[in-house]
Amino acid sequence: MQRGFEFMDKELMELFPELEKKGGNRLVDMLVKVYSSEGQEEWLLIHLEIQAQHDRQFSRRMFQYFYRIYDRYDVPITAIAVFTGHQKPVKSDGFHYHFLGTEIQYTYNAYHILEHTEEQLLSMNNPFALIVLAAQKALLMNRIPEHELAKHRLTIARALIASKRYDNERIKRFLYFLKTFIYIGNSEINNTFDYEIDLLTGNTSTMGIIETIQMLTQEEGREKGLEEAKTTFVKNLLQNTDFTFSKIAALADVPLSFVEKIQQEINR
Repeated sequence: MQRGFEFMDKELMELFPELEKKGGNRLVDMLVKVYSSEGQEEWLLIHLEIQAQHDRQFSRRMFQYFYRIYDRYDVPITAIAVFTGHQKPVKSDGFHYHFLGTEIQYTYNAYHILEHTEEQLLSMNNPFALIVLAAQKALLMNRIPEHELAKHRLTIARALIASKRYDNERIKRFLYFLKTFIYIGNSEINNTFDYEIDLLTGNTSTMGIIETIQMLTQEEGREKGLEEAKTTFVKNLLQNTDFTFSKIAALADVPLSFVEKIQQEINR
């Protein structure tokens, strides 16, 4: 994948306009164009399922998404379903259709974030492993004290920095993701986290993580308009997490009424 990757959000919305209308727990979908080491264009269809279990229509939807994309663009496609619930789902045998001698068997890749232990993920030479580990720890929110959750968050940050595979900009953006994804409301704990990061990086006089988050938020605001950025952020949290309205309002730095209004729009 030497030529990098490209998110095909526009193409995805054109094929599946209904995705913007669904609220609550649902599939989160990404369509990504990548290139093999030989330069061949390939597409990845990624489904992130918030629930732990396949519902009866899940495999059918996976197949429908595949054939719509293949019919429109005629490119090599691989699909993966990523499950994030507390329990591992029962393995699916895919989608099977049979009628009067006509038969289709569609299978896809599936991964659950609990398939690997913390030790296994920390030993992997793969940035996605740290994202999976962050997702594992996010499941502990509201189930363990914040100071214990903070220890897990710091462990992931240390692994990222110790790998020495990323420049400062990528480290900052990952820590931005980490601090917002594994949310801790206690300002004292967050200040300690910033201090520990400064010690690990040796950046005692550089911009802290809180300031970095503010900077990234401002960048998004300049690109799309601050109001639009906050609306998108709140909508994503409402659709893709089980966070309370109060927690979402705190994360997005918006009034509670703002979150309630977005939820009403989603429900229409």
